[in-house]
Amino acid sequence: MNITNDLTIQSADTDTVARPQQLAKPTRALLKATGEAIRDFDLIRNGDRVLVALSGGKDSMALLHVLLDLQRRAPVKFELAAATIDPQMPGYDPSVLSEWVTSLGITHYLQSYSLGRYAHGSLQGKSLCAFCSRMRRGKLHGLAREHKFNVIALGHHLDDAAETFLMNSFFGGQLRSMRAIYQNDDGDLRIIRPLIYAREHQTATDAENAQLPLVADNCPSCDAKPTQRNAMKALLENLEHNHNNLFGSLKTALKPLLAGTPCSSKDTQPSSAELTEHPLTFIPPPFQKR
Repeated sequence: MNITNDLTIQSADTDTVARPQQLAKPTRALLKATGEAIRDFDLIRNGDRVLVALSGGKDSMALLHVLLDLQRRAPVKFELAAATIDPQMPGYDPSVLSEWVTSLGITHYLQSYSLGRYAHGSLQGKSLCAFCSRMRRGKLHGLAREHKFNVIALGHHLDDAAETFLMNSFFGGQLRSMRAIYQNDDGDLRIIRPLIYAREHQTATDAENAQLPLVADNCPSCDAKPTQRNAMKALLENLEHNHNNLFGSLKTALKPLLAGTPCSSKDTQPSSAELTEHPLTFIPPPFQKR
């Protein structure tokens, strides 16, 4: 183990790399959705070094699970590692992830920082959620650059994309959603969302079936009040109750936006600050064979 300031790097030993822990196979539905998104948007390419943003929640854990399985069987060769950003909030302890991640034969980076200390006097009218998101993103990008990763994989799924689309449409007046793939502002990192076709219930089922060791999140700012995202989630749930293929239609309708296709000459791509929400209001931000 190598510890530098607030960064902990835990690598798998030689024996573990040769004989990593065997997990239950990801669910067929999740594998199909992920593989389709990777092919449609050319997310992972031969020789990529992919850093998975791992919070310990069901979505990011399912993402790592399915990418590990695809890595063993995919026609392209790519490397995997995981990184966790710990804002040192009470009730959130992701340190337990390191042992599990290394048991899978890959390296885990754990970057810790005091969100409260950094936020003091720095919010400048922004919500704590928006500030925390910006800090996590900056530290994640820094880790990727320092350790020569060219791709960062995020665990957002189709439910997230649909909710974001409705929020931008209803409250921002823009036809915009999360993108499946984009370059960061500096152009040196590719950000991908391999689960963008997957449903939230599919990541939950995968986490349960594989008994993934989830880490409970505890954000007093995000959980304190109802949010516009919660309202969009409830709206979609009600609609889906009466229209079984709602998300199938949304997937088709959103595909140009997921690919980053502008909807008008005035439409611009979100910056790396992508959409960030806080209670009651929100700030608009932001396998193919070879």
